[in-house]
Amino acid sequence: MLWCIWSQPYLGFSLSLCPFCQKRERLLHIWGKMDLMAHSSTFLLPTISGDHRPSFTYVLVVLNQRLPRFTPLLWKHSQLRLCADGGANRVYDEMPLLVPHEDALDVRHRYKPDLIKGDMDSVRTEVLDFYTSLGTMVVDESHDQDTTDLHKCISHIRDFTPDLDKSNLCVLVAGALGGRFDHEAGNINVLCRFSTMRIILISDDCLIYLLPRTHYHEIHIQSSLEGPHCGLIPIGMPSGNTTTTGLQWDLNEMEMRFGGLISTSNIVRGGKVTVRSSSDLLWTISIKKT
Repeated sequence: MLWCIWSQPYLGFSLSLCPFCQKRERLLHIWGKMDLMAHSSTFLLPTISGDHRPSFTYVLVVLNQRLPRFTPLLWKHSQLRLCADGGANRVYDEMPLLVPHEDALDVRHRYKPDLIKGDMDSVRTEVLDFYTSLGTMVVDESHDQDTTDLHKCISHIRDFTPDLDKSNLCVLVAGALGGRFDHEAGNINVLCRFSTMRIILISDDCLIYLLPRTHYHEIHIQSSLEGPHCGLIPIGMPSGNTTTTGLQWDLNEMEMRFGGLISTSNIVRGGKVTVRSSSDLLWTISIKKT
């Protein structure tokens, strides 16, 4: 332990830890007890081998925004597929465009959601009829106007899927970014509302997920598919202390807050980024156009 000399008014000098160093020592003590939380965007790979760690059980939620070009890949990797209300329109209309060499009707039959859930103010009647005729379950929650359609789907995954292995569950949310900003803000709020679940918001250009302050984080970069641009953004409250490795501009016990410093337009330097923080952060990284 390093001691420093600091003064208090009228008390002179004393050999002790200053308030800053005391806070630092407390943080180091807490961080030393943190569990590791590992992250990897293996869902962007064409195939996921058993050697990849960590290994996740994926669930896909499709929202009512333009589908990312790799949505068929997300669909393939997922064990359960849900559409949040008008997300069913997107699957019906856009999946055939993402698989243009196949017959549109065959594509619509193959990419059939397991569940459509929401307040049902956006899904078209003919789309609903088409999927229900194929056996898709529909849950109308139009009585609930206090939560978003994404919130409703995440609640369903958490509470009403007893056969799903939740020990290493990861929810992929396609169409979560772009369009109206209030929708984006609502989706980011879902990350905070369900902070104990792994949820990844995905668009054609980038992905976002929460780094809870309760863990030490290792982010394994799929460099052929994502990066190099990235960012760390405090959410819910300022971050009094954040430390990283693996970035072009690493943070060393830095404070971040809106109205002050936030780490945007940073760059990953290698295959792994580590993050420790005194508050929850959003991690975002660009997705390459391949």
